[in-house]
Amino acid sequence: MQNKIREYREKKSLSQGRLADLCNVSRQTINAIENNKYDPSLQLAFDIATTLGVKVDYLFLNEGGEKDDKKA
Repeated sequence: MQNKIREYREKKSLSQGRLADLCNVSRQTINAIENNKYDPSLQLAFDIATTLGVKVDYLFLNEGGEKDDKKA
């Protein structure tokens, strides 16, 4: 799943390390998520979104590169 975490993080002038500290995870975890090598837990996704000041669905994109608007 693609994401826009790096884009929103950079808009807030946060380093990966600072975002990680604010979300109580390692910098390596943030790096892996940004590089689509790790899917965060639902709780971590909400923590990142809250820290970045956006809705969680703005951070994560489906494989086509669009916001995932699928209804369960």
